[in-house]
Amino acid sequence: MFVQTEVTPNPNSLKFLPEKKVSNSGPYEITKKDNVQNELVRNILSINGVKGVFLGEDFISVNKDDLTKWDDLKHIVISFINDFYSDGNEFVIDENLEEQNSNLSEIEKKIVKILDQKIRPAVARDGGDIKFKEFKDGVVKVQLQGSCSGCPSSTMTLKQGVQNLLCHYLPEVKEVVAI
Repeated sequence: MFVQTEVTPNPNSLKFLPEKKVSNSGPYEITKKDNVQNELVRNILSINGVKGVFLGEDFISVNKDDLTKWDDLKHIVISFINDFYSDGNEFVIDENLEEQNSNLSEIEKKIVKILDQKIRPAVARDGGDIKFKEFKDGVVKVQLQGSCSGCPSSTMTLKQGVQNLLCHYLPEVKEVVAI
């Protein structure tokens, strides 16, 4: 198996592409190894310097601290990924872990639809995700995950990309902020 890597706009995040399905349950972020039973995720989170793991449909983004170099981490992560899939595992996560957006107002449903159709695919290409959290008084609150979390360019992306797009389609939206 050949695991490819891709750089992301966040210098502390690297995207690993195992050429296999990763998440059968939608995007999922894990920052504490105590919160997950999955062997691969626990192993990656056990590496010194790793701060989080984000699982996309066909990629794994790993976030590290500022002091650790990718040259010290990359080969270990690739080895863990190879071992995991060599053991016959089909995907990393196969449970329904995604939060359901039920009981949303009409405007919130429109916000989620725009995020899902126009923004999430672009954010996923950079190894991350964006999740709707709240809409109140013209302000949309979102959570950035994976490579987007802690990315130096995330503020610009949020204001010039996400906010402009939502304001264009929905005049009720005045601002977008990350929580």
